[in-house]
Amino acid sequence: MSDAERPGGRDIEDKLPRGIWVRVLIYVFVGHAFAAFVYLLFTLGGNR
Repeated sequence: MSDAERPGGRDIEDKLPRGIWVRVLIYVFVGHAFAAFVYLLFTLGGNR
């Protein structure tokens, strides 16, 4: 089907659900926080 044949076009297909965006943002934030914690551990451990 082309966009002209479908009611509503591609609007729904092009957008991800809001819940997925929230999860992606949480995973990115938690991943960076964990990486910063590990970096801090190595930095503090390397000074001794």
